[in-house]
Amino acid sequence: MGKPSGFMEFKRLNEAYLPVDQRLKNYNEFVQTLTDEQSKVQGARCMDCGIPFCNNGCPINNIIPDWNDLVYRGKWQEALTVLHSTNNFPEFTGRICPAPCEAACTLNIDQAAVGIKSIEHAIIDKGWESGWVIPQPAIKKTGKKVAVVGSGPAGLAAAQQLARAGHAVVVFEKNSRVGGLLRYGIPDFKFEKSHIDRRMDQMRAEGVEFRTSVWVGKNMPGKGTANDAQTTVSPDELMKEFDAVVLSGGSETPRDLPVPGRELQGVHFALEFLIPQNKEVAGDGRNPIHADGKHVVVIGGGDTGSDCVGTSNRHGATAVTQFEVMPRPPELENGPLTWPYWPLKLRTSSSHEEGCERDWSVTTKEFIGENGKLSGLKAARVEWKDGKLSEVAGSEFIVKADLVFLAMGFTNPIQAMLDAFGVEKDGRGNANASTEGKGCYQTNVPKVFAAGDVRRGQSLVVWAIREGRQAARAVDEFLMGSSVLPR
Repeated sequence: MGKPSGFMEFKRLNEAYLPVDQRLKNYNEFVQTLTDEQSKVQGARCMDCGIPFCNNGCPINNIIPDWNDLVYRGKWQEALTVLHSTNNFPEFTGRICPAPCEAACTLNIDQAAVGIKSIEHAIIDKGWESGWVIPQPAIKKTGKKVAVVGSGPAGLAAAQQLARAGHAVVVFEKNSRVGGLLRYGIPDFKFEKSHIDRRMDQMRAEGVEFRTSVWVGKNMPGKGTANDAQTTVSPDELMKEFDAVVLSGGSETPRDLPVPGRELQGVHFALEFLIPQNKEVAGDGRNPIHADGKHVVVIGGGDTGSDCVGTSNRHGATAVTQFEVMPRPPELENGPLTWPYWPLKLRTSSSHEEGCERDWSVTTKEFIGENGKLSGLKAARVEWKDGKLSEVAGSEFIVKADLVFLAMGFTNPIQAMLDAFGVEKDGRGNANASTEGKGCYQTNVPKVFAAGDVRRGQSLVVWAIREGRQAARAVDEFLMGSSVLPR
């Protein structure tokens, strides 16, 4: 805990943003990290609540009260050690995690949770600036080799843990750069890619090898926005070369909207827009989709939709509208009913604040166009009746649209990869592997493990890191009979 009376003396302070007119000029991060003194005051607000629900609210069980207290006392390097004890990449989570820990904070009952995410952000940034984040190579090598397929947060976490346990680790990535959807799915204005590059340098120094532009499977699929592969490695080759394989790819199959006019030019999946934009920012070619001077409609109210909004505004879109089929959530959650669980409430992102018309309870019935090119969409109001979503009679309306981005979530990982390994799948098309008991994270195929979105489905970066760490321990136990890696 921090100061015993701190939660009564100090108010919650949120991280500040640069003004909208400044941040729309580029793709740089614009969140202003708390100063040391501000972080100390916010750490002081961590109360002696008896049961720190924040620990359980955090999927990787960050030891939050401890590092809050250490920041309050000015022991920054110790705070970093505690933070790293559960989280390999706090600079990732401190920027893009939605902070379920804060929803679980006891002070959130009063709508004023401890600023856990902002303190985490401050700790890791200070750690890098101070030179405290250094490689931790294994003292002794085991002679075992592990292949990690997919370089998103689950794969990177698994690779780093396994390398520190003394195994020789090779990470395979089908794109030309490492990071998965951290690299290609999340815009740079939310998460600059230098954070990934810095960790890659650390991991290389710890013995991790990265092989990019490699498709792991039997037949390489066609090239696309999320596949830069130049060579193919078969599962049989991996199984011969490595003692264990960890599948850690993302949930990359987007949910489609099969309504009339879907084939019109101008209707795109969200990642068909976001991935090329991240490549353009990295200097890897121009984004073929540009929103400048156009009326943009984003279908889907989640984070990916918000990213389309922010990117469209940076392009100079004339207007941006976002539709969500579910009803508008309440402004504030019902704390006594939902705490300490993740609440249903209206969430307004920084991208929304930059310019966006939002509408709820809307379904898209048809895309409208001329000569094969999109010009608008026909929508209607919906409502819940008898437990089902029904269209409101006479509620149809037409919206002008030059571009539509479908951001309705992802259904499953790449099936061709799982099929190539012969991995059994669950009813949703994810790799079937339990997280409990002996043999956790193991698939039905000997030596093959699965972690992250490829196993649990579309989820948060913090869940991916958790699964990568836990899978690493399972692999270490499989190879060595026991493990000292934390679970």
